[in-house]
Amino acid sequence: MPPRWTLSRLLRAGAAVYLVLAVWAEVAHWRSSYRMLGTQTDAGGAEAVVVLGFRNRGSRANMINRYRVRAGIRSLSRTRDSVLVLSGGSVAGVEPEAALMETYARESLGFRGRIVLEPDSRSTWQNIENSLPLVEHADRIKIISNSPHAEVAREYLWIQRPDLAERLVRGDEHRFGEIVPIKIAATLRAVLYRWTGSMIVR
Repeated sequence: MPPRWTLSRLLRAGAAVYLVLAVWAEVAHWRSSYRMLGTQTDAGGAEAVVVLGFRNRGSRANMINRYRVRAGIRSLSRTRDSVLVLSGGSVAGVEPEAALMETYARESLGFRGRIVLEPDSRSTWQNIENSLPLVEHADRIKIISNSPHAEVAREYLWIQRPDLAERLVRGDEHRFGEIVPIKIAATLRAVLYRWTGSMIVR
């Protein structure tokens, strides 16, 4: 068994590495949350908040999807013309991610606002492509996921429909100190995405 002082040093080193990664991830997410936005101001008119699903094996929304739904709901401006678009197909399970997220929003969070489902997408590109008819009416569009993933999705909207991308405004998915381990993993994956040129995680 290693001496106690060695374990203590290892623990301190591990804590230091985690702290550095946490700060790096927080800064990366904060910066991503401000990228690929349009010129529209976040005031007035109809609003669509698109929540991107994450692969879900079970019959209930997993931790990541639950967080994204909460972030989507708090991103709504509470106007009469706001709609929550839940996007995600049956990627890892039987039931579409969109349906699982709706159940969580209605039954667990008690959300009574307007929800529209997009239950067919199997990739980030399809999340955006299949959501286009559901957001065309909106004066403001917010895309919710972890911030680097949302940035990629906004980039895809700029490619697919630059006229709609002009309506992109910042959502409320990033808050400092929230879901830090997930932020670290998402930032590492985003770096790999930029290196490889393909989205490897939803």
